[in-house]
Amino acid sequence: MTEMTALDTLLPGPLSLAGHRLGTPQQAGALTMVPVSGPARPGFVSPRTGLKLSRVTGYGRLELRNGAADGVAIVPLHIGYVQDAAQNHALCRSAFLAPGQSLLFEDACCVQQTQGGYLTGRDQWFFVLPGELRARALELRDVRGYAKLWDDIAELNHRCGLPRRGHLEQILSRKRPVLTQFQSRLEPQPGQVGALFLVAGRFAGLEICPDPRYFAEMWPALACFAYGVAAWRAEPAPAPAVPYDAGSLAELRGALDRDRAARLTDIARRLTAAGPAELRDPVQMREEERYLDLRLSTVTGPHLAGQVVTDGGRAVYASLFAR
Repeated sequence: MTEMTALDTLLPGPLSLAGHRLGTPQQAGALTMVPVSGPARPGFVSPRTGLKLSRVTGYGRLELRNGAADGVAIVPLHIGYVQDAAQNHALCRSAFLAPGQSLLFEDACCVQQTQGGYLTGRDQWFFVLPGELRARALELRDVRGYAKLWDDIAELNHRCGLPRRGHLEQILSRKRPVLTQFQSRLEPQPGQVGALFLVAGRFAGLEICPDPRYFAEMWPALACFAYGVAAWRAEPAPAPAVPYDAGSLAELRGALDRDRAARLTDIARRLTAAGPAELRDPVQMREEERYLDLRLSTVTGPHLAGQVVTDGGRAVYASLFAR
């Protein structure tokens, strides 16, 4: 099973994902990643190598710069930055940056309640807000107030068995060794431009990037944080393994192959039968911004939200998640 279905058959409505296809699912604990292949769209700057944090001009005011000489930058939805001894920030929306352009996001949010200090334009690593926070963050786009996500962060920490504080680094930093297991156990495929994520068998999100390099630079933030946090929380309690009925190494390998094939077939059946219910819901698209022929829109539905970038109606970038 190298290719299961065309992705646009799972998402009817105004957003076209024509040309994108689902590949063979991979599973690590409660997290399933289904690779998405599709056309590479040239002319876009990757988020790690081209998009740079310039400075923070005040709490909740974060400036990014497109450091490339050519190519438009699509700011990943809900990207955030971490530095020691500085107030970590995350964005509530996506945006376009022209070559060499700087853009001040005045609706960013602080994600570290009592930490002082400003992020600076030195080397940094980025994350994507955990899925449990993304619907609320999207609602708060264009709303100024650096503390606007603290109550939601505190509640997420409480559900994770951590102190009820508005400090996302309790998860991002202190649980990072646990969360990196999803990045290391799941393997992006050559040419992969996106992924569909399931947590405990339920749809969690769909990410589409312009090209494989863009996706590769997004992969750690998506696997570890955007979807890894929910998967970590959904991990079942350890249970004794049922031994395989095998009397030799060859028989054991055969039993493992049959077990893996059965699990992948079940995932494929659930995806191809009718698609996740969240992707079948009718959605509305509200245009937020234009850059040449590109359109940035917010997607909302009964159980789905996110933002997409389209060119002539076809998706170039998408970050859609279950509400």
